[in-house]
Amino acid sequence: MKITMAHGSGGKATAELISEIFEKTFDDPVLSQMGDSAVVPGAAKIAVTTDSFVVSPLFFPGGDIGRLCVCGTVNDLLMSGAEPRYLTCGFILEEGAETGDLRKIAASMAATAGEAGVRIVAGDTKVVEGSGGLYINTAGVGFLRGGTQIGPDRCREGDAILLSGNLGDHHAAILSRRMGIENTIRSDCAPLTEMVGGLLRGGVEVHAMRDVTRGGLGTVLNEFAEASGCRMELDEGKIPVSAQVKGFCGILGLDPLYMGNEGKMIAVVAPQDAPGALALMRKSRYGENASVIGRVGPRGERLVLLKTTVGGTRVVGPLYGEGLPRIC
Repeated sequence: MKITMAHGSGGKATAELISEIFEKTFDDPVLSQMGDSAVVPGAAKIAVTTDSFVVSPLFFPGGDIGRLCVCGTVNDLLMSGAEPRYLTCGFILEEGAETGDLRKIAASMAATAGEAGVRIVAGDTKVVEGSGGLYINTAGVGFLRGGTQIGPDRCREGDAILLSGNLGDHHAAILSRRMGIENTIRSDCAPLTEMVGGLLRGGVEVHAMRDVTRGGLGTVLNEFAEASGCRMELDEGKIPVSAQVKGFCGILGLDPLYMGNEGKMIAVVAPQDAPGALALMRKSRYGENASVIGRVGPRGERLVLLKTTVGGTRVVGPLYGEGLPRIC
């Protein structure tokens, strides 16, 4: 069945769409109350985030827009040191969208939410004229432990910079699908709940974290340099990139430092905790290729320097111009 404008009318067709797809699939008692807002247990200090997802195509190797929207929102909460608990989701459906696709996307969201340990407790659906597209907006709420203070302004000279795994997989998977390039590259789309929880519970002195999404590693570390006033120093030889993505980049002239990811993070930790943090990352799900890729340099130079594999040094600026559109 295709979505029609009647599904956005607020009448019987809307109610049936919500009941048959979203309520049944997400299966949460608070959501099933169908109130104007969700009333849930709270905490004294919370983290709140919101994001919108417009990825094209909707389904791609390693994931789909449903998995992506949960991972993206959960990971944003995790990077502040919060424990993600609740999500809301708003669907913008274009007339002509297939309800079969919507069921698959909702099922993917439910499965990913279960993996990440969050509940989808509220939502909304709107239908607009169009040609069968689908977009999702999410909001997320997480709870912070007392005394948690994590942010890029807390980076200090000597801190270690860790990356949780290979760069560029999501970017390459999306672009390959759009261009019809045959390969086995899969998106890294993943919730990092286990990894971040391991770091925070493992006694690691974490100063900053960030998921490496649009703009890539180069852009994120420039933001860290600006916020902390410190130079970021990277070792190119220690930055993990798979052989397939390296080959893909070589063909198309792409730089993995600026490619988007959806299941990778950087953590800046106190130097004495770097070995323990690396071990915790590597034994976590999705962290087997984690690496210590550099250190925080002295204050005063708000830039990122890369020691290249041929022995030179170059400045890594933020992404300029347009990256790959509709990557998330």
